[in-house]
Amino acid sequence: MRRIANIVEGHGEVEAVPILLRRIAERVSPRVTLKIPRPIRVKRQRVLKAGELERAIELAARQVRSGGAILILLDANGDCPGRMGAELLHRAIEARRDRTIRVVLASREYEAWFLAAARSIAGHHGIDASATPPADPESIKDAKGWLSRQMPAGQGYRETLHQPALTAIFDLDAARAAPSFDKLWRDVTALLQSG
Repeated sequence: MRRIANIVEGHGEVEAVPILLRRIAERVSPRVTLKIPRPIRVKRQRVLKAGELERAIELAARQVRSGGAILILLDANGDCPGRMGAELLHRAIEARRDRTIRVVLASREYEAWFLAAARSIAGHHGIDASATPPADPESIKDAKGWLSRQMPAGQGYRETLHQPALTAIFDLDAARAAPSFDKLWRDVTALLQSG
């Protein structure tokens, strides 16, 4: 059994990230039994403050016990994912050297991954059947707005409703065209295959 605790920032991710991890696990390590405790939600502004990430890491470490892993998944929101991710990883490792920890920052936001795989979600959950991926999905500053514009007037993307639903169906291979999703794929694969 592989235990992976998650630290996320949004209400939608609390429901969506376990779905996403299970989907990736089914593809890369189908024989691994995956145990995912309920994700720990910490607002992005709080995670950046001294002591807050460390507190969440401690809680996550208790959730997975010895031998478990921790994945921190946040939106970069325009910050440099490489620099910010490295800083957060350093802080997380300093807090709990006895856990395997990975940090992934979705370039701009999680929903950019849906844009990269737009053909696979077209025609589902209110998304226009003719939706196609933008040229550079991770450059879109408001991926949630882009998704809303693909829906009928009066409807709009709602994170808590649509994020888990779209996570369950979007094309993982197409989403790997987004570099931050590809990093998530590689990091989750490493967590599943370690220990």
